[in-house]
Amino acid sequence: MTSADNELCFLPATELAERIRRRDISPVEVTEAYLRRIEARNPLVNAYTLVLGDEAMDAARAAEKAVMAGIPLGPLHGVPVGIKDLDDVAGVPTSMASLAVKNRVPRTSAAAIERLLDAGAIVLGKTNTPEFGHKGITDNLRFGPTSTPFAIGYNSGGSSGGSAAAVADGMAALAQGTDGGGSVRIPASFSGCVGFKPSFGRIPSVTRPDGFLWAHPLVHIGPLARTVADAALMAKVMAGPHSRDPLSLPDDGTDYVGAVQAPPRKLRVAYSPRLGNFPVDSQVERIVAEAVDTMRGHGIEVDEVELDFKADHKDLAALWVRTIAIHYAAIAVHWKRDGIDLMGEHANALTPQFLGMLKDAYKVSAVDHALDDLLRTGVLDGLEDVFATHDLIVAPTLAIPPVKNATDGNTIGPTSINREAVDPLIGWCMTYPINYTGHPAISVPAGFTPLGLPVGLQIIGKRHADESVLAMAARFERIQPWFGRYPGLAG
Repeated sequence: MTSADNELCFLPATELAERIRRRDISPVEVTEAYLRRIEARNPLVNAYTLVLGDEAMDAARAAEKAVMAGIPLGPLHGVPVGIKDLDDVAGVPTSMASLAVKNRVPRTSAAAIERLLDAGAIVLGKTNTPEFGHKGITDNLRFGPTSTPFAIGYNSGGSSGGSAAAVADGMAALAQGTDGGGSVRIPASFSGCVGFKPSFGRIPSVTRPDGFLWAHPLVHIGPLARTVADAALMAKVMAGPHSRDPLSLPDDGTDYVGAVQAPPRKLRVAYSPRLGNFPVDSQVERIVAEAVDTMRGHGIEVDEVELDFKADHKDLAALWVRTIAIHYAAIAVHWKRDGIDLMGEHANALTPQFLGMLKDAYKVSAVDHALDDLLRTGVLDGLEDVFATHDLIVAPTLAIPPVKNATDGNTIGPTSINREAVDPLIGWCMTYPINYTGHPAISVPAGFTPLGLPVGLQIIGKRHADESVLAMAARFERIQPWFGRYPGLAG
């Protein structure tokens, strides 16, 4: 790598796209720089499970020809991106980070990925994730753990951990993630970048054979980026209704990019240090409190509030595990019909916790699954009680700083915080309650522990008020900028 490579690899995606349009730099030059950085850095960070070097260069040369021909260019023309290895790119293997899935090559791209490609983005490769995205840590038996670039050996977070680490380490200008319990926001916190979960239905998810797989708010698609403006641009590209997704939202004129650029407007913010009753590590509590004080010091009205989800955090974590397990079990049935028997011949290849989730799903009756909506309703009412008087809620993204990677391919989170038990897969993630309701939320860097480990600030908005979330995130970025802290900028 050269200093010129570093300069290109850490240009904001918005600036990169503009400079390509102006012919200041070429897509070939940019893609070559990113591939060199991936070659140098990926062995340490382990962000990518598959690097598509030849394919990316072919796309870059085609993008350069389009620039020189003067034809209309998409908003991400020539911008290199990473794609989470749970999501399909036509003709490219999707591994699901599983030893059980080795030869699955999709014929079509996922809807959001298709929109990125139509916008001119260049896919650099597939990024690491826990097996089937089943936990908030990126590690698996097939590819091993991904590290946060801020401290090699500490986890990047999950389940979109490879995407977050690639962005934070300058191995992608942007990266796509999915968020079923915080899987965009969790790695954004651990990896010191921006992770945006738009309102449920903003970005379509076309699932087959079951088009109604996510029958209520749970799994979202969102961008990972180094700046709020970059995240807004990527969200704009992926968002919009899709006729094949019955749960996608109609276009209501939401202006993602404009929300970031608009002059600050008065928004009343509620601060919930524990987001209900989560136990929170003292380092995280202090760093987020200092970030909130910074907001107050710059004229933002912030009130500390009590947020009541009508249930204990342990019950809500158990709800998430039950809910996602049922969806995984349904997917396993579909896959068995296609010749991949996860619970049969491939069971021994699965992570023990994931196999346990598949088995436990069959212990939940249809009536019990329906009654779980009562718990989700409690979360919704708790949020709306606060939103009756406030525009936004801020809280820690996670209850802990990044954890150390294990050596057995099965890193998990803590089993307790402040001597209070938490579920090691998800219980320390102060993100999953927001997946029950579909509210928009973003994680932005709040600060660093004395060891230099990133801590995230979560900003939650009213239903469908994505613009307010992005506007506040951009305002916080201006008053407490983080861009200069990315490790790759030092060398």
